[in-house]
Amino acid sequence: AAPTLWPSPPTASPTAQPLAIVSATRRPAATPLPAATATPTASVSPQPPSPTAGPATPTASPAPAAFEPNDYQLVEIVDGLDRPLTLVHAGDGTGRLFVVEQPGTIRILSDGALLPDPFLDIADRVNASGNEQGLLGLAFPPDYAVAGAFFVNYTDGDGDTVIARFQVSADPDRADPASETILLQIAQPYSNHNGGDLAFGPDGYLYIGSGDGGSANDPQNNAQDLQSLLGKMLRIDVRAADPVGGRPYAIPPSNPLAGRADARPEIWAYGLRNPWRFAFDRATGDLYIADVGQNTIEEVNFQPADSPGGENYGWRPLEGTRPTELDPVPDGTTPPVAEYTHAEGGCSVTGGYVYRGGALPALVGRYFFGDYCSGTIWVLTRDAAGVWQREVFGQAGFQISAFGEDEAGELYVLSHRGGAVYQVAATP
Repeated sequence: AAPTLWPSPPTASPTAQPLAIVSATRRPAATPLPAATATPTASVSPQPPSPTAGPATPTASPAPAAFEPNDYQLVEIVDGLDRPLTLVHAGDGTGRLFVVEQPGTIRILSDGALLPDPFLDIADRVNASGNEQGLLGLAFPPDYAVAGAFFVNYTDGDGDTVIARFQVSADPDRADPASETILLQIAQPYSNHNGGDLAFGPDGYLYIGSGDGGSANDPQNNAQDLQSLLGKMLRIDVRAADPVGGRPYAIPPSNPLAGRADARPEIWAYGLRNPWRFAFDRATGDLYIADVGQNTIEEVNFQPADSPGGENYGWRPLEGTRPTELDPVPDGTTPPVAEYTHAEGGCSVTGGYVYRGGALPALVGRYFFGDYCSGTIWVLTRDAAGVWQREVFGQAGFQISAFGEDEAGELYVLSHRGGAVYQVAATP
């Protein structure tokens, strides 16, 4: 049987040294948002079906400088949370952090303190009975400060995926749970592999990570089926409706499958097993997708900012770069830029962010990701020759359910069962 997303307590990787963990009394001071500079970079060459023009112009920063892991620590910001899964900011200039709790609530961290009342409580409609079910994703659009609408991803009473819009109330720290507008529902054949992440891209469209539907070996081959929304990255325009198709959202005309009768037009990329956290590099627009493996390999996929979409990341014919022998490997698959085996320790990748903060200059340009089971944290960069390099950053010592990023680009790590949020900070 396929492993669940969160199957076991941490088992330390033998190559990862423990990171120092300190209490909230030594919380680092906030830093202003740095001004990012960028230069063009070369892109990969996927072979997507029916590609169209891409949404953004690619940019990239120079290769990061050397760093020393012992120079960093994890500083506890808050604890007492109920299975936190996501930490995001609203981009509204308030500096608040919004933490998604799996049972169905969103909490606010303001000036380092957890507000007593939830920002949103929809536990009455969220099914969190399975390890991989619950309130799974949260995204604030670029115009949130003006419009006050935000978007969530959760599993409902039937275990199906719901993408919904909510509205903030007159109180900026409270959303209206009765304001829900359901945009998209996806039937889930099993309780696991629901994906759940949401994020707005540099193009202003909403991206949705969808798992393959669960069980082992993707029995319905959803990830390769272009008529299924499972096992995909989806891309929709929530700023407009589609009166012809009857959808409460529009299909971006540059989506790679838009207009094809044999495919769902929402699909942006496919061949994913269970994308557990994806993120755009705020300086370059590049997209990083961490995809949970089955029995052997965990992987990180990369989509450059100038991609027209349509990449096939290979599941189920491939688990990482390893053929599964379930199907012939199709032409034109896009391999991961990083992978690790379960023999290294761990069993479930957790995607993070490219660090773009101002407090830790030696880390700028590095993509952070980790393993839920082992608690190991890695960083990923491209060297001067364009070759991807994976380095161990350290051992968190807890189950990493997510990373987070604040308005200034500083980086956070969430402890799932420990119910805590930590900030990556310099060692004094």
